[in-house]
Amino acid sequence: MLSRLISKRFYATMSTFRVALVQLAVNSNKEENVSRAISFIERAKQKQADMVALPECFNSPYGTAHFPKYAEPIPDGQTCTALSAAAKKNGIHVIGGTIPEKDGDKFYNTCTVWDPQGKLIGKHRKMHLFDIDIKGKMTFRESDTLSAGDSLTTIDMLGCKIGIGICYDIRFEEMARLYRNLGCQMLIYPAAFNMTTGPLHWSLLQRARANDNQLFVACISPARGLGAGYIAWGHSQLTDPWGEILAELDAEEDMIVSDVDLKKVDEVRAQIPVFRQRRTDLYETVWKKKD
Repeated sequence: MLSRLISKRFYATMSTFRVALVQLAVNSNKEENVSRAISFIERAKQKQADMVALPECFNSPYGTAHFPKYAEPIPDGQTCTALSAAAKKNGIHVIGGTIPEKDGDKFYNTCTVWDPQGKLIGKHRKMHLFDIDIKGKMTFRESDTLSAGDSLTTIDMLGCKIGIGICYDIRFEEMARLYRNLGCQMLIYPAAFNMTTGPLHWSLLQRARANDNQLFVACISPARGLGAGYIAWGHSQLTDPWGEILAELDAEEDMIVSDVDLKKVDEVRAQIPVFRQRRTDLYETVWKKKD
């Protein structure tokens, strides 16, 4: 108990922590995908990371035909059991990418968050489902299989308040603004942009959300696969509150390990105080759900 209190006091005063973003190669073998994810969690700890984040749909191919087959209950399914054990074994915070979640007769695209004791401390269900139709290039309808979440998810860890989104959620600036209004200093989006939208919008959206809300943004993609089916763009990225890209991967399986200095959030917000200058007498962004 004493050591836990000391740890809480330490993180409450620290301003810098180390994050690892894992761009995982995903195939059709769930056990292999989970095993590789666990190996990267161990590697992240060896590199003295305090937090490790996995990509969207890291235990399953991405596609509406795959979601029901790979779906699991949370927190008792195979993947969650493995993430909990890995977080505890390595004493590290784990942002568990996303997995297809089965809850009754519904399916969700869900991110789980685990503390260094292996306890589930957060669960975010993708709020905005990826239903698009780009003529001649890309048609996809998550809503054919998945249901949408309806809650914001914030986590306090390592002295940082973090808002969780999933992939398509990043396109909705209102959601990011609500997280900023709640005091978030970082947004994390497990995501899998494709070969059409990735080159155009992947980096742009991350820099926009970071700059607009003056916080860190991390997007974690699967590595780029080959063959038929949905192909991820890759290029996992960490962006600072100035909108500057601190680290970026290419398309292959790899990992970013980078220090995050929260003093930069305070500096940017003090130097360009847009949130104090907002005309809230004329406009505002409001969360309508009644909890």
